[in-house]
Order: sequence, then structure tokens, then C-alpha cells
Amino acid sequence: MSPRTPRFDVLIVGAGLVGASLALALTRRDPDLRVALVDAAPPARQAEGDDWDSRIYALSPASVGFLGELGAWQAIDAQRLSPVLAMRVFGDAAGARIDFSAYECAVGELAWIVESGRVQSALWRLLQTGGKVALHCPARCVRLLGDDNALELDSGALLRADLLVAADGAQSWLREAAGMQIEVQPYDQLGVVANFDCALGHDGIARQWFNDKGVLAWLPLPGRRISMVWSTPAAHAKELLAMAPAALARRVAGAGADVLGAMTLLGAPAAFALSRSIAAQMVRPGLALVGDAAHTVHPLAGQGVNLGFADAHALAGILAKRDRFRSCGDFSLLRRYQRARAEDILAMRWTTDALARLFGSRAAPIAWLRNAGLNLSAASPVLKTLLVRRALG
Repeated sequence: MSPRTPRFDVLIVGAGLVGASLALALTRRDPDLRVALVDAAPPARQAEGDDWDSRIYALSPASVGFLGELGAWQAIDAQRLSPVLAMRVFGDAAGARIDFSAYECAVGELAWIVESGRVQSALWRLLQTGGKVALHCPARCVRLLGDDNALELDSGALLRADLLVAADGAQSWLREAAGMQIEVQPYDQLGVVANFDCALGHDGIARQWFNDKGVLAWLPLPGRRISMVWSTPAAHAKELLAMAPAALARRVAGAGADVLGAMTLLGAPAAFALSRSIAAQMVRPGLALVGDAAHTVHPLAGQGVNLGFADAHALAGILAKRDRFRSCGDFSLLRRYQRARAEDILAMRWTTDALARLFGSRAAPIAWLRNAGLNLSAASPVLKTLLVRRALG
């Protein structure tokens, strides 16, 4: 390899929310770090005017705090943000319900609802104007040179780094090129997403229903709008996607007992396959996985992107505090990152998977158990507090 081959302390593959936030966090916490970011295409433009992204995230207070440290949260138009002040979860039996409120938990809000494109645009503007991250975009990785911890790009350029980070999603090219194993278990479900205008105000309340059609979630958007995520068997998802806009709006409103009145569809619905996955190892010498490249969970708890931001936060913090004689690819540092994230990832993975399977069963004893569990949790302030604290991050 030529001595002129650019060398970085950290080279991140994937400029999505997690990869971009990690790049910014590294340079914020250690301005001397040489950081590069590679992606095949620049982020998609954010929704303009009154259009709304179909991909909506519920960001925990911990994630919002992290984005605030980077300067990204302040850069998002406040009129496109909606706080979750309370949450109501309904089982599939009469009276099975549990409620959470920010007031009872002594916090300002349980979460913030925001469009993916707004967060991505804010991060990207900071990357472009900061001048501290070497941006290789558009650029596609075509070969991993493991002996040199280097990547060859489609332009023929070679980039070398002490630490390579895979932030390129669930189908990570870098993870596969490195031969790192991942366990994937599909749910045989699709997540159908769409936004609606409602006749009645949502009052900042997120609502979720568990029933024989899967898990239906309504997330509050600014004004009288909501974002829907319906995690449902593939056959039902395809039925929803084939509906005329007015028919789909009636179906969604009815599935939520018409608590927000008549609905109007905003934009076309979309769908994505649901699965859970976890990498056998998040690290090896000179290589780390973050975000969906390392793990995916069922979206019923809305925690996937929050886990990714927590990965970025943890890895940046550990690298910034390293002894100066250690390279960023030092295996002892990377194992520290893996240990720091293990409990949170495992807890969220098994919680969401257990809930998905528990409410996916039609067996009568299981139905009794899940609805009794909701009511028991509702009656136990200690258990409710534990659940909320986990979600808050």
C-alpha cells in the first residue's frame, strides 16, 4: 500500500442517522481525531412544505440529549416536533390497558416524535459545514483489505484507518465483508407506515393496540396529525397497502375505536419487513458495529434508532477517553464498548421479541396471560416506573 494512502483514526461506513451522529460525536469530543465517513449516496432530501416523511421516529430523552450535544436537535424546525406527554396501551380483551404519563414519571415528555429526514438533514448540514470529517459521498466500498484495515472505493481510492465502523444498516456490506456472523429471525410481518390528518386532537398522547391483526401504534405529530405504524402479518399488510386512501383511513380509524374521529391519509403508505437480529460479536480488532449493522428489534417499542444513538454515544465516549498511546482500533477499547452496550441491547431485544410473540399467539391461555400482565403492570407503580425508565434511556 502506498505511503500516500490516506489514513484515519476512524473510518465510518454509512452516513445514516447513527453513522453521521457518531462522526460528529467523535470530532466534538476529540477534535484531533481524523475521521472519515463513506456512503454510496448523500442523504435523501427532507420533506418540504407540508409534506411529511413516512419514516417517523420516537426519540427518547437520552437520544434527544445526545443530538443536542451535537447541535443537531436545535437545528430542527420546532414546528415539526411533537412531544409525547402520555401513552396508552390496550390489550385484546376488555379492560386490559396500561397508561403512562410524563407527569407521573416527573419528566417533561416521554419521547419526541420527529421525521427521519429532519434529523438526517440537520446532521448532514453540520457535517458539511464543520469541516472536521472527511466526507466520501457518493462513494461505494468495493473491497476490504483486512491486513491493512483499509477499504477500496469504486473510484479506485484506498482509505486506511485504525478503526473501521460498520454503520451501514441491517444489510451491512462491511459486516459481511469482514465475515462477522449475525443471527436473523424474521417475524413474517410487515410494518405498514402512513401519516393521517385527524378530526380530533391527540393531546400529545401516543396510543398502541395489541390485537389479532398485530400491533397498531399511533404517534402524535404536530397539529391534528398522527403517524401510524401497523406491525401486522404479511397478508394483512398487503391488503392495507392495496386499499384506496379513503378506505385505508376508515380502516385505521376503526382499528383505534375512532378515538380521534375521521381520518384523512397524507401521502402514500409504505411497508418494510420485520425481523430481529443480533451480531455474534459487535467488535473485533480494528472493527466495530453500530446501529442496525449490529442489532435490530421489533418496532413495537420504537427503540431501534434509540439503541443506535446509544451505540454511537458509548463508542465516541470510550474512544475520546482512551490513553493517547492507544489506537482507536485497540481491541481492549472495543471490548469495553461491547460490554457497555450488552445489557441494554439484550434487554430491549428480548422484551420486544417476547411481547411480539406473546401478542401474536391466539391460544386462550396465552391471551389471558398477556392481558392479565397488562393489568398487573398498570396496578404496580414500581413496575411501571421500571418500564418507563428503560424507555427513557
